[in-house]
Amino acid sequence: MSNYAARKKLFKKIEAARGSRVLLYVTGNRPGMETQVSPEVVDLFVGHLDALWPTKKISLVLHTNGGNTAAAWQLINLLHTFCDELEVLVPARALSAGTLISLGADRIMMTKQAILGPIDPSLDGPMNPIIPGTPNQRASVSVEAVQGYLDVAQNALSIKDPAALTLIWNSLSEKIHPLVLGQIFRTREQIRNLAQRLLDHQKVDDEKAEGIIKFLCSDSGSHDHSINRREARELGLNIENPTADFYKLLRAVQVSYSDELKIGEPFNPDTVLAGSPTVNYRVPRALIESDVHGSHQFISEGTLTAISIAAPAGPPQIGIQDKRTFEAWRKEA
Repeated sequence: MSNYAARKKLFKKIEAARGSRVLLYVTGNRPGMETQVSPEVVDLFVGHLDALWPTKKISLVLHTNGGNTAAAWQLINLLHTFCDELEVLVPARALSAGTLISLGADRIMMTKQAILGPIDPSLDGPMNPIIPGTPNQRASVSVEAVQGYLDVAQNALSIKDPAALTLIWNSLSEKIHPLVLGQIFRTREQIRNLAQRLLDHQKVDDEKAEGIIKFLCSDSGSHDHSINRREARELGLNIENPTADFYKLLRAVQVSYSDELKIGEPFNPDTVLAGSPTVNYRVPRALIESDVHGSHQFISEGTLTAISIAAPAGPPQIGIQDKRTFEAWRKEA
């Protein structure tokens, strides 16, 4: 059963406190049912924004582990066309592409436990390297990892000889397709350019913006680095702390969507079956909501069936067949 009715009341309280209209965007990070920022949500956002307009200020409540960089860029620009002032409210996490969206806000409100993250992207595609031992799976390629490999050779190891550098490059291109390498270097420049342009909304001067971009793109040391609000403020971002009463509102929203998407509960087919031969399931995985245009949910529906798999030797093994019957966005309220 949806928790939207309860969240709708919380949205109205947030709007009254902030003098804004509220839009919620959550990409769930439930293990086994993760979702990401993706281009198909743009039209859904337009529907909500049309219903919210006209408004001078929008408060985007955001929870995501990241996703498509181009979609994040498109969303932040879309939001700005519907308001004069945009703030991002982060109850828990706005990582990677979520951090990129946050950079484009006029301000970012973060709770004590909220985190941002580096914006160095990874590329996925049919020409990426195959993961050893898993011929049907290809590895993501980190843009900064490739640059880091070359930096080690040229700077840490002080390799300057052109012939030696050619061998290093040839070795790299044997592992990673040249077209993927080309896209990596284009993407590396693109993400820096996007971040620079988005930071204009936070009125960050050029020197400070350069430091923010450098840290978020490379100097953090790892894509998994968590940036709390103190570190984000020290970097130069326009960070606001919620009051004690407003924190309770954000926390209530977080608890509500986390419960709806079962963010802390891994999706385990064995557990869902629980000994039954077959079970139908319905899993909400992402949310786009406002108090005037309802709740859109990305939902996966299907049937899990226990099946017998013949083994070369010994008794048959029990496997699980997952037959998806629906997987898309649907308006639920």
